[in-house]
Amino acid sequence: MFDIFLQIDSTGMAKALAVQKESVMGLLVKGGVLMIPLAILFALAIFFFIERLIAIRKASKIEENFMSIIRDHVVTGNVTAARSLAKNTNNPVARMIDKGIQRIGKPIDAIEKSMDNVGKLEIYKMEKNLNILSVISRIAPLFGFVGTIFGLILLLKDFAAAANPAISDIADAMYVKMITSATGLIIGILSFLGYSFLNTQIDKTVNRMEAASAEFIDILQEPTR
Repeated sequence: MFDIFLQIDSTGMAKALAVQKESVMGLLVKGGVLMIPLAILFALAIFFFIERLIAIRKASKIEENFMSIIRDHVVTGNVTAARSLAKNTNNPVARMIDKGIQRIGKPIDAIEKSMDNVGKLEIYKMEKNLNILSVISRIAPLFGFVGTIFGLILLLKDFAAAANPAISDIADAMYVKMITSATGLIIGILSFLGYSFLNTQIDKTVNRMEAASAEFIDILQEPTR
């Protein structure tokens, strides 16, 4: 008997979830033509978030003993091995260190400047296309508000032409027209959260680059063995 109740309950829950899913999709469809650009903005936000996340995570990967090996090579005078390691390591820290190794023998200020220039270029690469998420987070709510206002204008025009529109009909119609505003706000919030998260990851990588640069300068100022 208990199993029968469980089966009935699970079946009813599944049907309820299916009805809820259908109702949500139905409301989104009723949002109007401006739901199409909102869907496009949402798709773009997902694409650029994933694309930047992969690129930033790839840039942040570096072996823990990388700088230790560089130190050993530079201190012992094996500059060729140090540069070979840096050149064959694919991340911003290694490319910045490689530039510093190429400038060994020049004044420290010149080495630091060369490494800073490479660092700025690497930061630019990580931030590429990131502003698109920021733009989407701003314009998606605006699209939603425009859709709602436009829909309400047409709605009020229709009800003005009607003889005696019911209050319930007006409320239901306005409820549907608010869908674009809600959708735009949700897309804007998600895009802003994605933008902030990726910026935080970039800041962590930049801190590693700065630490590696400072460590490399310290290595150059150590006495040779």
